[in-house]
Amino acid sequence: MTDAYAASGVDTSESARAIDALVGVLRTIDLGRPSRSRMPSGHYAAVLEIAPNLGLALSTDGVGSKVVVAEQASRFDTVGIDCIAMNVNDVVCVGAEPIAVLDYLAVERADSAMLRELAVGLKTGAEAAGVEIPGGELAQLPELIRGHPSPSGFDLNGACVGLVALDALVTGADAAPGDGLVGLPSSGVHSNGLTLARRALLQDGGFALDDRPSELGGASIADALLEPTVIYVRAVLDLLRSDVPVHGLAHITGDGLRNLLRLHARVGYEVADPLAVPPVFDLIARSGAIDPGEMHDVFNMGCSFVCVVPAECAADAVAVLEHHHPGTRPIGRVTGDAGTVSVPARGLRYA
Repeated sequence: MTDAYAASGVDTSESARAIDALVGVLRTIDLGRPSRSRMPSGHYAAVLEIAPNLGLALSTDGVGSKVVVAEQASRFDTVGIDCIAMNVNDVVCVGAEPIAVLDYLAVERADSAMLRELAVGLKTGAEAAGVEIPGGELAQLPELIRGHPSPSGFDLNGACVGLVALDALVTGADAAPGDGLVGLPSSGVHSNGLTLARRALLQDGGFALDDRPSELGGASIADALLEPTVIYVRAVLDLLRSDVPVHGLAHITGDGLRNLLRLHARVGYEVADPLAVPPVFDLIARSGAIDPGEMHDVFNMGCSFVCVVPAECAADAVAVLEHHHPGTRPIGRVTGDAGTVSVPARGLRYA
């Protein structure tokens, strides 16, 4: 459990136990027929076989407490991008092409101006990912949803579907010691750890959302926290369609680089040359007196997607990916130290 995050109201240790309790029951579902599932739980997306050699990839996620910042700043036109990104970035991790997202929007009050702004973000994200939004759901729940301030409360979630040839699934099982790790840069906080970020900046640091500390280079606190999650889909699909063998794909979200352990291989990962840390993270750490270990436990710290490829192909992978995401580069290697992630330059090791 990370101390500052728990003090902010998010107990990750208890959350892990709660997930085990939930999934433990769901795994006992009796279908009365063989399962269509072709991906063990714990990966980024589920995959169901729907035809010979054709899988349907599925993922669902939301924007989280980033919606609180949107409510407080009265800026609703970017969080739709986050909703799309958090879903499509997971689906592409199994080698699938995302094709559609459904959105679920719960509101305290159906305000047409706010809903239009939310739709602008969803449209922007969908176009960036190349997916349709063929439907969704709007629920007015004034007894459940309370805004910051009221009545502008909302919660935004999505579910993504994609298609993948089952003989082209990317599970991470092919990752082997000596493979290279290629890191793609984040735009900042993305959509994880906002509860801790808000506490550090707005409470402990005493900043207001419209303050512009020098560390942010002219951007406001609201600008930094609402910077949308990067959508990596087009870059990763280009890599999958190239001649570069792809052994693993990891979306780095909550839990930071530990997300690499979600790949299905008995290997370890050494991030010997991590990407640069965006200034917003240094400001969060200083304002909240958060130690580096906890920062890496909660945030992406500048790298929000990792591709595992043969070491000799790393330069070719960078050439494909950097066209979409400048700053992409090799960051480390796969090791034989199974079940571990290390960042030696920052004195971090997870097992």
